[in-house]
Amino acid sequence: MAASPRVLLLAERFPPDIGGLARSGARTAGALSRLGARVDVLAWTRTLPPGALSTVEDAGEVTPFARGATLHRLGLFGNLDLSMQHTLDVLGHLHTKRRYDLVWGHYLSPPGFLAVVFAASVGIASTVSARGNDVDQLMFPPGDFARLLWTLQRADVLTAASGDLGRKMGMLLGREARVEVIPNAVDTDVFTPGPVDPALRERLGIAPDEVVLGFSGELRHKKGLPFLLSALTEVRRLRPACLLVIGEVRARDAEHLVAYRAEHPEDGARILVSGALETPEAIAAHLRLCDVYLQPSLWEGMPNALLEAMACGRPVIASDAGGIPEAVEHQRNGFIIQKALLNHLGQACLDVLSLSPEHLAAIGAAARRRILEGFTADAEAQVLRRVLARAIPTVA
Repeated sequence: MAASPRVLLLAERFPPDIGGLARSGARTAGALSRLGARVDVLAWTRTLPPGALSTVEDAGEVTPFARGATLHRLGLFGNLDLSMQHTLDVLGHLHTKRRYDLVWGHYLSPPGFLAVVFAASVGIASTVSARGNDVDQLMFPPGDFARLLWTLQRADVLTAASGDLGRKMGMLLGREARVEVIPNAVDTDVFTPGPVDPALRERLGIAPDEVVLGFSGELRHKKGLPFLLSALTEVRRLRPACLLVIGEVRARDAEHLVAYRAEHPEDGARILVSGALETPEAIAAHLRLCDVYLQPSLWEGMPNALLEAMACGRPVIASDAGGIPEAVEHQRNGFIIQKALLNHLGQACLDVLSLSPEHLAAIGAAARRRILEGFTADAEAQVLRRVLARAIPTVA
C-alpha cells in the first residue's frame, strides 16, 4: 500500500459489547490497522452519559482484535434520531482533526447510513458492510427499507459477510452489484482442537455423565432460542444433557427462559449460562467442552461463533440461514437443518450424538480444515486491500 489512508469505522456495537457484530467490527478495525491504515473507530455506548465522548488511543486496551486503532465511544441518547443527529456533529468534529479519506459503516443502518451521509457531505469515499440482520430485518418496514436502499445506492463500495448477503443486496438494487465478500477471520491459533479442561467443566457444574449441547454469543430469538430449548428437552428424555450458553441471553428474550424453567424445571436447571467472557482463549476453552455445537439461526450473515466452533473441531448442527451453507457442508464437515424444519433439532442432536467417536472426530477435523481454507486473517486481508483500493484509488 503506497499511502497510509485515514479510515473512520462507525460501529453500533463494539467490545466489550458481546456478540458477533461487536467482535467482527473490532476485527475489521484491527485488520485495517495491520494493512497500514490509520484507523479510528466511533462506537455507540450506553455506558457513558448521552452525548459524552471518550477516547482510547489504542483500542487494543479494550480488545486484542482491534490493536492499533483509536477508539472513540459516544454516549447514546434515548431517541435514535437524536443520537444520529448528534453523531453527525461528532463526525464533523473528528474529521476536522483527523481528515479522513474513507468512512466505513459496519452494519447497514444506522452506521452505514450515517457513513454514506457524512462522506457525501464532506466529499470523501464511503463503504458499508452488510452483516445479515440488517438486510433481513430492514427489508420490511417501509421507512427502514427506504433508508436501506438509499444507503446501498450511494455507498462507493459495498461489502458483505457472505455471498448470500451480496446476492440479496443486488436483488434490492435491481441489478447485479459488485459486492466484496469479506470472510470472517478466525484466530486458528486460539480456536483450536484440544483436550477438555476438567476443572472448567467442574466449575460450570457439568455432571460427569452429561453431554454438552453448546451455543456461543448473545442468545436471542433470531439465533433459534425456542429450538434450543425444545432440543434440550428432547435430548434429556433419553440421556443426561445440559445446554451451555457461552455468553449471555439478551435481556428482552430472558422471559422465554423464565417460562421454560417454570414449565420444565428439571430441564431448565440444566441451562448453564457462562456470562460474558473477557478473552478469546476463555471462549475457546468453553467451546471445547461442547459435544455438539448448535446454530439454529432463523436469519444470519455468517456467524463468527459457528466458525470458531468449527475451528475447535466441534461437530456442528446449523440451520441453512444466510451464508451458513457457505461454511458447513452437510454430513462432510457438519450438519444442516432447513430453517423450516428446526423443530427436528432435538432428534438431529440425538442422531449426531449416536455416531461413533471416530466419525465425529472426522467431521470435526473436516470442519477445522474448512476454516483454515477460507476463514483466515490472510483471506480477510486480501479482500480488505481490494476494498481500500476501490474506495481510495490513490492508496492502491
